[in-house]
Parts: sequence; structure tokens; C-alpha cells
Amino acid sequence: MTYSNDIAQTDALIGTHNGTWDGISAEAVARMRAQNRFKTGLDIARYTAKIMRADMAAYDADPANYTQSLGCWHGFIGQQKLISIKKHFGTTKGRYLYLSGWMVAALRSEFGPLPDQSMHEKTSVPALIEELYTFLKQADARELGMMFRDLDKARAEGNEVEATRISHAIDTYETHVVPIVADIDAGFGNAEATYLLAKKFIEAGACCIQIENQVSDEKQCGHQGGKVTVPHEDFLAKIRAVRYAFMELGVEDGVIVARTDSLGAGLTKQIAYTREKGDIGDRYNAFLDCEEVTEIGHGDVLITRDGKLMRPKRLPSNLFQFRPGTGEDRCVLDCITSLQNGADLLWIETEKPHIGQIGGMVSRIREVIPNAKLVYNNSPSFNWTLNFRQQVFDAWTEAGKDVSAYDRTKLMSVDYDATELAAEADERIRTFQKDAAREAGIFHHLITLPTYHTAALSTDNLAREYFGEQGMLGYVKGVQRQEIRQGIACVKHQNMSGSDIGDDHKEYFAGEAALKAGGVHNTMNQFAA
Repeated sequence: MTYSNDIAQTDALIGTHNGTWDGISAEAVARMRAQNRFKTGLDIARYTAKIMRADMAAYDADPANYTQSLGCWHGFIGQQKLISIKKHFGTTKGRYLYLSGWMVAALRSEFGPLPDQSMHEKTSVPALIEELYTFLKQADARELGMMFRDLDKARAEGNEVEATRISHAIDTYETHVVPIVADIDAGFGNAEATYLLAKKFIEAGACCIQIENQVSDEKQCGHQGGKVTVPHEDFLAKIRAVRYAFMELGVEDGVIVARTDSLGAGLTKQIAYTREKGDIGDRYNAFLDCEEVTEIGHGDVLITRDGKLMRPKRLPSNLFQFRPGTGEDRCVLDCITSLQNGADLLWIETEKPHIGQIGGMVSRIREVIPNAKLVYNNSPSFNWTLNFRQQVFDAWTEAGKDVSAYDRTKLMSVDYDATELAAEADERIRTFQKDAAREAGIFHHLITLPTYHTAALSTDNLAREYFGEQGMLGYVKGVQRQEIRQGIACVKHQNMSGSDIGDDHKEYFAGEAALKAGGVHNTMNQFAA
């Protein structure tokens, strides 16, 4: 419904109440409705799921249509990210938000900072999804509120051309609400627990849930040691649990990202159940590190392999060990199995950002499932500078180029920053996402923890200046002046917090009697220029 049609219909409704509703403005109602387009989290989940499905189809048609997101740990961070995207690029298309379990553990737990080991309150994750969408909806309300004020001004000045332009902009308004890829870790328990938590995610607005194949009670960050995976049947039960949650709540387009940590996980807690040779359990067990036995010892756990009695290597932790060097093979099997059993996208957690490594695994997966595509963690856990300088060094060495001016072990040094090698490495970093989307099947690129690091960096810079010799100039020159020069919306922090929206409502409710916070005495007017 257009803005003008909503006004007309609401005006007609008001007229049916014999004058008792005459204090209600039809246009004010239409404005409030436009500012509150999404009434529930399920409205958001259904809307964003369709966006994500359309983006996946666009990527299948052309890998240049990859998507991106940045991780958030607070609603305000997500809101400012989308405001910035709309400001710089004019559209939110292809840009999402990522909700990182790592950042929830480190920054949102009542226990205080925790490692990424699923020790935080699991309900804190859907709470953050709801918070993110609350802030994104408020960004809509704020921006539309400014458009309504501009419309009133144009009308007051008799500028019908401008009024028509603004009315059209209101009708075609693009929301800040975008898909969130939400991290459910390893499901925080068994399949039933995963299902119950997934419902909370979806009810809060999540259209995309990422789940990993680690053991819930032994879960580790993807870039730490000690990772333990589960047999495929255990993981598939959780994928099905998430799908049931989507379907029960009427989000048929919901997206499931199946993450494999097998590349860096050398352990399993269970020997898979197998019915017959070559089934999925048997294929999982085939990767176990075993030794042939002729005599059964005390407490031995034994399996048969090719007619031979084998003893899987078991650690004092009661975990079983995989054969070294089987990580990529296990990843490929994990991915194919997940896609064949209800997952939509893949996530392969790697130890470095290397297109050849990722692309090699994806090409094997695509031999079975041609449209397989990935979500990839452009992780701050990687030393991107060092990794790419070493990749260039190795490529030059292989090509026979003279690298005698470089020490491969010290390539992170500032001494190399102005070199040809550093320039080529930086160019590879710049084009990494585009190249990996084309060559390695990556549909969605994300950075898990960017705002964790930007908050720390900007706070360090401010503290150094403000508490040092620069004093107040440290804030004014390094922060406020930059906000003004760059047109950062938050420089008018009262407006950003919703003060003007509140004033509009006061005027709707009380008319001329409204006691408003704005006006000539509001110091935010100092930033009007």
C-alpha cells in the first residue's frame, strides 16, 4: 500500500466513528505504520529468508554476486553498520549481519568474558538477534521521520515537486532490516535442545542458522586446538532439528549453514554406528587411526576393517584419534553429507585464507553437488599480512623470481611495507573475496569479530590522546571533528537515540500542548551545518 493510500483508508476508518476519533490524524497513523513495518520477528525471518534465497540464486547465475557481512556484538553496532552502508552505497543489497557466538561469549555473558566454548547462556544469542533487529527497525523509523519532516517543509513552502519526490521516496523506501547469519555453535546440547533454541532464534528474526559438527560439551573456537567432531548421523539429526523449527514456524525459506571443523579437528568422541560396509558410519570410522591387533588387551575398544581386527587409538581423555592428514577428506565428506541431508550452505573452517586450499575442497564437493557454495570466515584469527606475503614469496620462488631480498620468516616486518612483494600481497588481500567467490565457490564472505577489534583500536587511540598531552583536543580532533567532516549520523546523538521520533509522537498525542525536546535550545542545532 502506498503512503497516500494508507492515509486515505485510515481517514475513512476514522470517519466511521462518529467524531470520537477526530483527534487522530490519519497521516500520523500512516507515518507510524511506515516506521513500524515489521511487527514480529517471524515477519523479519520470512522477509529476510526470501532475500537470502534470491541472493543465492543470483550467485549461482554469476559468482560476482557474492554477499558480505560483518560481525556484531550489540544492536547499536549493527545499526550503525547498515546506516553507513546505505550512506556510502545507496542500498543494502548483498550486505548482511553476522552474529558471532565468539563475541556473545566474550562480550555478552553474565559470567563475564568467556572463551568460545559454549559456556555462555544460550538464550543470550536470540536476545542479541532481537536487539539487532530492534536497532535496525529504529534506524528505519529515524530515517523515515526525517523524510516526513522534509515532506512537511516542502508542503509549507508550496514546493509540490519536492513534495511529490519525497512521497515517492517514502513509497519506495529501502529498509535497514537485512538477513542475519546467526551462530548456534554446536546446538548447545542434543538435537531437542538444538530444536528449541533454533525456534528462539527464528522467533527473534533469524532467517539463517549456522551450526557446526563439533561435540557440544567439548566445543572449541574454530581457530583453537582440541576440537572434537561427532559422527555424521549425530550432526544430521541437528540439521533436521533446525529445519523442523523453520517449518513449524512457517519460515519455509529458512537457510541452514552446515559448518565443518574437521580440517583442524583430529579427535572424535564416538565411534560411529555402522550397519554395513560403506555406509556413512563406516566411512567416518575409516578415518580413525588404528593399529592391527592379534590379542585383545584389558579395556580395548576394537573394530574390524577389511576383515582385520583393529584397535582405534584412544587418549586418556577417552577420545579417539583420526589419522593425520585426513582433514581435507573428512571435510569433503562432511560437506557432501550435509548438503544431501537438508543443509543449504557450507562453512569450512580453515587455518589460513588460501584460495587454492578452499577451492580444491570445493571442486571435489561440486563433483557430487554442482551448486555447492560456501559461507567463509575471513577471520581476524589469521595474520592476513603475513599469510599473503608468504603466499607471494612462495609463488615468486616457484616462478624462479629472485627473492633474496626477503626473509620469509620476517615478512611481517614494517621494513617490507614499501616493497613490491608487500604491494602484491596487499592487492591479493584486496581482491580475495572477489577471487574466492569466483574460484572457490564462496557465496558469502564475513568477518567474525571486526567490531571487537575496531572498538579496542579506537578506544586505545582516544585514551592515548585524551589522557595525554592532547586533553580534550584528543576527542575533538580525533572523534567529533571527524564525525562532522564525514557526515556521521551519530554526531547528532540525541536524534540517533530517538529524541525526534519521540517529539513527533508527543505532537500526535497532545498537539500544541506537547512538551518537546527539540527546538532552538537543543544543542544538537550546533551541528546543523
